[in-house]
Amino acid sequence: MEKKLNMLMVGLFVVTFALVGWAVISGGSEVAISWNLMWGYALLVTAIVSVICAAIKGTITNPAGLKNTLIAVAIVVVVVGAALGVALSHDGLVVPNSAGGVFDDPFELAISETGIIVTYIVAAATILVTIFGEVRNALK
Repeated sequence: MEKKLNMLMVGLFVVTFALVGWAVISGGSEVAISWNLMWGYALLVTAIVSVICAAIKGTITNPAGLKNTLIAVAIVVVVVGAALGVALSHDGLVVPNSAGGVFDDPFELAISETGIIVTYIVAAATILVTIFGEVRNALK
């Protein structure tokens, strides 16, 4: 099974590399960028479904881990909810684009800002956990 998953991963990397290469070679054509975005969305949805299915399978096979799963889900909901709350608190935000126009759709701006804020929070948490883990290992 692990070999099949590795082959699937290589296939996904090849498709991603080909799509990014197409976008770069075409000079960022609208069609190439659209295909890259759709591929990214497909990967994101697949990752979310995989994580949820793995969590459900893990909970069924090990009911003792249910508490940790619920805590993790609660943390994710709180972080995303807080980021969305911060993003929605900005009224009248207008972001210029490269074509000389502006991005002014509040929904699009809130979603993109939420993603950026969540990315910052996850990056900071990752750095802190890594530092804490290395210090803990050094003191053992």
